[in-house]
Amino acid sequence: MRIRLEVADDAVSENTPTQTTAYGNMTAVPTIREEVSKEIPSSPSRGRADLTSDHSVTADEERDIIRDPEGPDEEVFPEGGLRAWLVVLGSWLALFSSLGLMNSLAVFHNYIGTHQLASYSHGTVGWIFSVYTWLCFGGGLFVGPLFDKYGPRWLILSGTVCLVAAVMLLSICTDYWHFMLAFGLLNGLGASLLFTPSIAAVGHWFKERRGLATGVASSGGSIGGIVFPLALNGLLGRLGWAWTIRIIGFICLAFCGTANLLIRSRLRPALNATARPDFRILRDTAFALTTAGIFLLELALFIPITYISSYMVHEGFSTDQAYQILAILNAASVFGRVLAGWWGDAFGPFNSNMLAVVLSLVACLGVWLPAGSTLGGIVVFAVLFGFASGNNISISPVCIGRLCRTQNYGRYYATTYTLVAFACLIGIPIGGEIITATDEEYWGLKIFTGAMYCTSLLALWAAKVVCVGRRVLAVF
Repeated sequence: MRIRLEVADDAVSENTPTQTTAYGNMTAVPTIREEVSKEIPSSPSRGRADLTSDHSVTADEERDIIRDPEGPDEEVFPEGGLRAWLVVLGSWLALFSSLGLMNSLAVFHNYIGTHQLASYSHGTVGWIFSVYTWLCFGGGLFVGPLFDKYGPRWLILSGTVCLVAAVMLLSICTDYWHFMLAFGLLNGLGASLLFTPSIAAVGHWFKERRGLATGVASSGGSIGGIVFPLALNGLLGRLGWAWTIRIIGFICLAFCGTANLLIRSRLRPALNATARPDFRILRDTAFALTTAGIFLLELALFIPITYISSYMVHEGFSTDQAYQILAILNAASVFGRVLAGWWGDAFGPFNSNMLAVVLSLVACLGVWLPAGSTLGGIVVFAVLFGFASGNNISISPVCIGRLCRTQNYGRYYATTYTLVAFACLIGIPIGGEIITATDEEYWGLKIFTGAMYCTSLLALWAAKVVCVGRRVLAVF
């Protein structure tokens, strides 16, 4: 069998020699680095900044960017149009349900921890929600490559079934293991099947405006984080736990069902797409540092989102106020997610992400730490942190996309968020144990969260330096 391959923008000549491989006689082609070296002379002023789409390629990963010989020489993206924005709408609906529940963790944690599981500690109850977030992100290890190979249709459908079933089962849970199975495991699996393809599908339709499109799509999670806490606050007293949760389940069914009709991929499956995990891409220094930065910011991010409502109750505020503060946080997150896309497209996703980390750091140590029981201070923290964290959630996937080819984005994204999932797994229980260790006070929790944001900032800055050098104002 004789297979003719094309690499980069150069066609392989007919006189190119062949070599025998496990797949037959294949046309030998120059490596990506060899082709680049022919066209771009080595210069300290250029470096990796001009090659951001290919700079993460190693010798072992060159096969990842071999292109379809029947496809175009350059990836052309619609950057808009009805079909593209319908995909964004479908992603918005899917993320409303999956990330909307995730952004409502504080309400679930506070209610379950004071009712069905009142006899358990903060850290023990926190494991339910940490397993949920771990599966949501960690499932991307398998969901991402499956998306690259088969597209989003069956993944979105499976995620809809799992998530809706989990929410309906949640309405009848009474024991710890009930909540772990329904909310932690089944809901986490469903969220992963919805979350990863929804984000990745948007990247098939946008490149120059990818940050904006991803921000608009991910704002669905923030809107869900407003609707669900307010719905719980308004309905629990009148309908009780069971029917309130079922109503949320029906909302998720309607939204996810519509998402199944709208989300589509556009690019052909990657020629090398595989469902087998491959961590060799972490050999790239910039990609490894970026993954570390996202790991640390996600470790910090879910602590305030999970404990802000119980913190309000601890400081003497009513349950209504505790639920409303989460809605305020998520409302600010909407603007953070959308503006992050615009800022990321204009000034670079890494710059946008680092600015958001700085704002989160200021919010935690400069506002939340001294706020105490001052309502105004807590509201300011919720607004500032919500805006900054919305930026982080929206732009972090775009940072990953800056380091790889679009056809392989699902696998790169999956690799990062598989590791990030472990931050989600340990972050919430660590926060609960810190509260217990400080005699039910929250000052240790605030300092720990700020410290994680500080180290995240250092990792993201180092990744940028690897790519563009020490040019602080470089757009990247």
